Amino acid sequence: MTPDPTNRSSTHPPQRGPVRREAVGRLPVSRGPVSRGPVRRAVGVALLATATVLAGSASALAGPSTTTSVAGPTNAGTASGAAGAANAGSATGAGGAASAAPAAGGSSELSETTRLADRRSLVVGDRAYAMGDETGLYPAAGWHVRGEMGGFWSQPIKLLDGIWFGLDGNWLGKQVPAAKYTSGHGYSRIDYPAAVDVRRTDFVPDGIRATLVGLTFTSGTSRTVKLNVDAHSELMQPYPWDWTSPSAAAANLPDTGDFVDGALRFREQGTPAYPNATRHDFAAFVGSSLRPAAHQLGPDHRGPQSPAVICPKDGTTPARCDDSLTGKGTGGGLTYDVPLKAGEQKTIWFAVAGSDQGSKAAESEYRKALSNPTMLLRAKSAARQQIDAQSAVDLPGDRLLQQSVEWSKQNLADSVQQANNLQIRDVNEGKDYPAPLGTVPTARWFGAGFPDYPWLFATDGEYTAFAAVAAGQFDTVKEHLRALRDVSDLLNNRSGKVAHEVTPTGDVYFGSNQSAGNTDETVKFPSTVALLWRWTGDNKFRDEMYNFSVRNLQYVYKTLDKDGDGWPEGLGNVERSGMGVEKLDNTVYLIRGLSDLADMAAAKHDTKTAQWATAKATDLESRFEAQWWVPQAMGYADSIDDPADPANDNTPIFQRHWIGVTPMEAVLGGGSPLASDEHAQIALDQREKPCYTGEFGLFHTGTGPTSDPKGNPGPSCDAVVSQVPSERSIFGLNTSIMAVAEGNFGRLGPKQQRVYTTGNARIQLDPSVWETPGAMPEIAPSPDSPANIGRAFYDRSMALQAWGTYGILWPVIHQQLGVDPDLGHGRIAVVPQLPTGQHKVAGSNIRVGRGAVDVTARLTGKALSTEVTLKGVGAALTVGAVLPSGATVKSVTVNGHAAQYKLVKTSRGTQVQVAGTGSRTELKVMLG
Repeated sequence: MTPDPTNRSSTHPPQRGPVRREAVGRLPVSRGPVSRGPVRRAVGVALLATATVLAGSASALAGPSTTTSVAGPTNAGTASGAAGAANAGSATGAGGAASAAPAAGGSSELSETTRLADRRSLVVGDRAYAMGDETGLYPAAGWHVRGEMGGFWSQPIKLLDGIWFGLDGNWLGKQVPAAKYTSGHGYSRIDYPAAVDVRRTDFVPDGIRATLVGLTFTSGTSRTVKLNVDAHSELMQPYPWDWTSPSAAAANLPDTGDFVDGALRFREQGTPAYPNATRHDFAAFVGSSLRPAAHQLGPDHRGPQSPAVICPKDGTTPARCDDSLTGKGTGGGLTYDVPLKAGEQKTIWFAVAGSDQGSKAAESEYRKALSNPTMLLRAKSAARQQIDAQSAVDLPGDRLLQQSVEWSKQNLADSVQQANNLQIRDVNEGKDYPAPLGTVPTARWFGAGFPDYPWLFATDGEYTAFAAVAAGQFDTVKEHLRALRDVSDLLNNRSGKVAHEVTPTGDVYFGSNQSAGNTDETVKFPSTVALLWRWTGDNKFRDEMYNFSVRNLQYVYKTLDKDGDGWPEGLGNVERSGMGVEKLDNTVYLIRGLSDLADMAAAKHDTKTAQWATAKATDLESRFEAQWWVPQAMGYADSIDDPADPANDNTPIFQRHWIGVTPMEAVLGGGSPLASDEHAQIALDQREKPCYTGEFGLFHTGTGPTSDPKGNPGPSCDAVVSQVPSERSIFGLNTSIMAVAEGNFGRLGPKQQRVYTTGNARIQLDPSVWETPGAMPEIAPSPDSPANIGRAFYDRSMALQAWGTYGILWPVIHQQLGVDPDLGHGRIAVVPQLPTGQHKVAGSNIRVGRGAVDVTARLTGKALSTEVTLKGVGAALTVGAVLPSGATVKSVTVNGHAAQYKLVKTSRGTQVQVAGTGSRTELKVMLG
């Protein structure tokens, strides 16, 4: 079975659809941003959150908090600073010494107070992450291994199902209800008001395989409270899965528990009983720097979730369960006597740490985490403030989008994962488990989505790269590409084919030479390298990736053009019945990939490759419109060449999938989109109609006439009869591609690009829609995908999905602010375009190369201005402005003096362009 752009392992529950290729044979062959997994939700669920949009820059460590209210679709508003990660006076840290209470100054916050037990919480670092609910409990979550994908993880293993805290016999989150959950930049916080108020702060220090939990207690009277801590282990790898061979149940061995030097220690040691399994020694430590008064060991110890409700593998399931049939963990408890003084705040830190390299390695991570938690939180906060300071924007005409830029940068940082010693195996869509082909010593990547896809994907990384460069997060893009190259070359014997889905263990589910693979991600790889090269000017990195990039496209022409017509064959982002073997998105991205490879080849003076790639790209581009445009559909064909119909020799097949937008989304090396302007305007007008677009963005497959027995559930915008039903699921990726496509053609109006940027921003920031405040999910509530909050925790789509940030960061930084570096050739252009009806957009510290650019665009009466400041960027600068529709130029000045200028017609509109002067250039255009 093949995939969808969302092509991850298609999963167990049949609803998951276009999801990725782990098809178990129960799913329709469907892949697109349609359904990775438990995707669908209860239509139209309004969360009715009383959550508040909080922003500020204060903490108990940094002074009084400041507040700002951010306008959004539902402006809920109180605000408080990030402070409060735990406003405390005295705190018990390492060795019991007093230390400052947990606080993360300078970070914005988003808080929620309703239905906390129905919402997922998430904290992430590059070496660990944890997911529970927003009351502080840990329901069984996820579906690759049903119910086991939540809890505490450190790639490539899970450590715990959960950790629970009780005060004087009352469990937090159960007998002591949670009143508020807060997402901050790099941390979360839960408030439990009671006779003794408790504030819980969770974060994951980067570089350490541990999650830290700080409890801050405040009592109105002096007393000693009994603090109970329960922990339940589940040491296991993220692969195999429930339906693979071998299965997760066969791979998972029983855990043991003991008490070592004041901490609980859990271990799983042994060799699973199937061929090619290797011996392992997994370990986890749980505890505090305080010495417990007592400890207990036993099979339960799940706080208020004991005894556990077990999720069956399939069939009828309870609405909420605590563990899976695969689970073989054990438990332990710690008891502390905590003296409190009246009015005093005291913080105790706990660590959950582990390693796949045995007990000593796990204990080392544990000790590092508890050495100075407050310092680690300060470091985490400082790192996130630095991320916030990069690509900082001021969008007075769209404050919701401005806030989404802020949180999307944090979402990217929250997606970074790392694993070491990946044993590369081709598991052939779960059918095989061979001996490893080799080892990749270290891999670091943007995890696709949490909790079921926090691993390495080509498709996701290639789209996410556009968002990441706009955010200045260059290094993770480089590392993601290196990981894909290293894994793919081992897996595929240097054929050039890019692996699709790689778990942190090194098991490759899909994308080997023997599997169909995704053509689109192989042809997109050279473009992603070129993107990084242009934004950084890093010739060394270009050269490091160059040979693999050349082999990518040579592989396509050697193996995926059997009929010799130039149009690439193979699977793409969408696979549905009735599609031809040559797909639109593969074609679009191949043409772009050839163009980008030719550019890099020319810069390297590789004339042979440059000429080859240029000739191929020119040929395909010259034939593209005649072959792929379908006039009666007012759009592009999804595929051509149906193998089931011998008479179909490149006859277009139109099915209304989201990939029909890719000709407008993909920009070629010369700066123009592939689609002709005439056809782009027609196609984008169509896609804005209700047959393609819903409240939160672009449908996976639009509505219209169909021969499918399900019929047409919505309006029709054309008369073409499709063979497939509509799929009115709205993925963040689909909506992103539409937002970018609109921007490429200067369509920034309130009924154009803004519909799609607002759609993605709302599912991340609108309290009436979000599940986890500030986290952009995989799929928006839509007619065929009801909201996650109404679904069981083990049957949801991803709470955080990285690729949706593409539709926020790229439209703002690259299109509205117009930042367009080409540092590989020593030049940069900054040509902003003000969205229709807006009068100012600005950005600062937009990272390019080793420096940064600041830009402000304004329209004041008849004066259109662009101000650009380069800081440490040694490149030839072009400054410009896109003229409002119908406007003419009366005069042009640069830094107050009359200047020569060029009028350049582009897909975005007519641009005034001038040469930049020094480090600061102010262009002013008086409109006629």
